[in-house]
Amino acid sequence: MAYLICLKFVIIAENILSNILIMGRNRFVLLIVAGITLLYSCSNNGDQKLNSSEVVENAILQQDDGTISLKVDKAECYHDMVNPATNTAEWNVVVSKTGRFNVWISSSTKDTTNLKYNNKVMLSILDSRLEAHPKCDKVFLNSSDVSLPYFRADSFMGDLYIQDTGLYNIQLISEKLVPNNYPDTEAEGADDSRLLSVFLTPIAR
Repeated sequence: MAYLICLKFVIIAENILSNILIMGRNRFVLLIVAGITLLYSCSNNGDQKLNSSEVVENAILQQDDGTISLKVDKAECYHDMVNPATNTAEWNVVVSKTGRFNVWISSSTKDTTNLKYNNKVMLSILDSRLEAHPKCDKVFLNSSDVSLPYFRADSFMGDLYIQDTGLYNIQLISEKLVPNNYPDTEAEGADDSRLLSVFLTPIAR
């Protein structure tokens, strides 16, 4: 009888010890999973900070007089030669001086009376959007931005208000955003005119 009692005690003790070991193993596994998760999270946060710093480093800075000058060859561009009306240029811009700005675009053109834009140009920054069909409002015959037989023509799009300082994404959409290395004969109207830049000039108060 005493033997049976001792045997039961040994079995119970083994079960308890086994459960303790299983719990300990589970806790150990949980600790490993938690550690890996934390390490992955920290690694991801580091990547996000790096990407954010890269965006700021590559951003266009506002000039001392408040002008924001954005050249197409410095933009992130997306081209669709099947539907060039959706061609897009984007810039990240650090705005340090807020206020209302006049928006102009510059084009290279052979014809100083007709820029031959088939569609309106659209510019957007946050919730503000401007649309305009470019005209030859100003013509520069000896601009360093182009070479003969082209001239530079500036077109007024309108004005918009930037309320806060900080990092902004500015987007421009037009069929005249044509890659420099794209053959003129394959891009409709590219031989007539191309969009060169957009600039925002502060309106004096």
